[in-house]
Amino acid sequence: MDLIQFLIKNQLLKKKEAIDLRAQIAKEGKTAEEVILENRIVEEEELFKLKSEFLGIPLKKDLPEKIAPAVIALIPKESINFYKMIPLVLNKQERILEVAMIYPENVQAQEALQFLARQQKLTAKVFLITISDFQRKLAESHAPESEIKKALEELRKEMKVEEKKEEGLTFEKKEYGRLVEEAPIIKMVSVILRQAIEGGASDIHIEPTREYSKVRYRLDGILYPSLALPLNAHAALVARVKILSALKIDETRIPQDGRFSIRQENKRIDFRVSTFPTTLGEKVVLRVLDPGKGLKSLDQLGLEGHNLEVVDEVIKKPYGMILVTGPTGSGKSTTLYAVLKILNKEEVNIVTLEDPVEYFMEGISQSQVRPEINYTFARGLRQILRQDPDIIMVGEIRDEETASLAVHAALTGHLVLSTLHTNNAPGGVPRLVDMGVQHFLLPPTIALILSQRLVRTLCPHCKKKVRLEGGEKKYFLRVTRNLPDKIKQKIKEPIYLYKPVGCKKCRSKGYSGRGGIFEALRMTDRLASIINQNPTEAAIMKEGREQGMVTMLEDGALKALKGITSLEEIMRVAEEK
Repeated sequence: MDLIQFLIKNQLLKKKEAIDLRAQIAKEGKTAEEVILENRIVEEEELFKLKSEFLGIPLKKDLPEKIAPAVIALIPKESINFYKMIPLVLNKQERILEVAMIYPENVQAQEALQFLARQQKLTAKVFLITISDFQRKLAESHAPESEIKKALEELRKEMKVEEKKEEGLTFEKKEYGRLVEEAPIIKMVSVILRQAIEGGASDIHIEPTREYSKVRYRLDGILYPSLALPLNAHAALVARVKILSALKIDETRIPQDGRFSIRQENKRIDFRVSTFPTTLGEKVVLRVLDPGKGLKSLDQLGLEGHNLEVVDEVIKKPYGMILVTGPTGSGKSTTLYAVLKILNKEEVNIVTLEDPVEYFMEGISQSQVRPEINYTFARGLRQILRQDPDIIMVGEIRDEETASLAVHAALTGHLVLSTLHTNNAPGGVPRLVDMGVQHFLLPPTIALILSQRLVRTLCPHCKKKVRLEGGEKKYFLRVTRNLPDKIKQKIKEPIYLYKPVGCKKCRSKGYSGRGGIFEALRMTDRLASIINQNPTEAAIMKEGREQGMVTMLEDGALKALKGITSLEEIMRVAEEK
């Protein structure tokens, strides 16, 4: 029995009408569904409900608002169009890919889907979808590509190129400057920026490969591919970004840094731009800086409990040094801005030295270092001390001279905030000693060392509560066994944590946004004695434990217990390798 026979059985089609339909199908090469809808024998919704009943495959009506670029990329565009199937949601935890098909009865389509799923170690879960829903979701998911495709067609008409045997397609020099200001290139860059803002991306990567220009977005710390553009448009794209950032278009041999701002829905969004020469051409990375998202309070960053108490206590001191440590991209600058937001009052003079200035704050004097003209952290810090500051923020302590100046600024009655690259809070002291700072200067200088990492936070709409058992339970109990008693006694059996699932709200990632995990080490008399006698990381860590310090791994485990993040995410980010 086929669909037409099923309609006859349900008395929605007469046998004579069925004969005419089959003849039309054979003549025009269309599907039964297309011909039935053309002849208005049954409404689309009813037809696909009947088809769902006939095939025993659920009809998918609860479609995601947006299909994540990383999900749509799991099935090649050619396969989506040819087999009329579209990926909707990926459950990363269970490795299940939900796919909606107009013709799930098509054996070739099923075989192609199973092959693609096996390649990526996924299990495909098939749903039925109406023709109009399929076309709508396909148009939405490829909307940016459609805009860019149209812009490319316009660009090809305007581009004057000459073909060279050795170099391939190249812009004529006198046309080059005009091309990057033409509407098509402006439109392409605009689409790329808008997609990043709407998708909540933190970074945009535009990079050349041998075959095409690749655009990727970083969402919640993970890079996802999005667009593949013709290689001969790459130089114009880079040049357009350079013009926006006031960089030199004709300088392609050395890296350049810049920034620009745009207005999106009455909100200013800043972009920090970095170009980098590669063997295949220039790569551009844009950091998306939304002032509304960047300037957060300490509790919004994820500081809580013991860590928050320590930070609140220390920032009330009029002098000393507060160091935030962690690797690149761990949110150190954001934490410093959160502290500055609290300290920013009319009666104090706050001066910052940054590389670069990420967020502009009213009432604070912010300056950006420029090493190319010898305006370094060290030189800038000397000048800041002549500006009658109360609070100084130095973006990063990178060398012996900057470390020495920052320490002496803290010793002479200033509150100094800065960042340092170390793996944990106790590692901050040996790092400063390695930089040449005399160890006896550190106890009267350092007020707090705060170390941090960023972890993805679970989507509140789809996270799943599960009972902790087996190896995961053993791991959790091992991680939390050294917690202070007043915290550990709150962990009750049975232990429940949360797992990522994926839904339309989080675009099937299971995570939505990021937050911090922290460890805070403050100066005490006992710690001062250790630093003066034997400033090793192990000895400092032992003292930190004595003062009730919660490590980043432990802070992460407690956040997993509260359903803020998952145990897997904590293991990925904070577990020592």
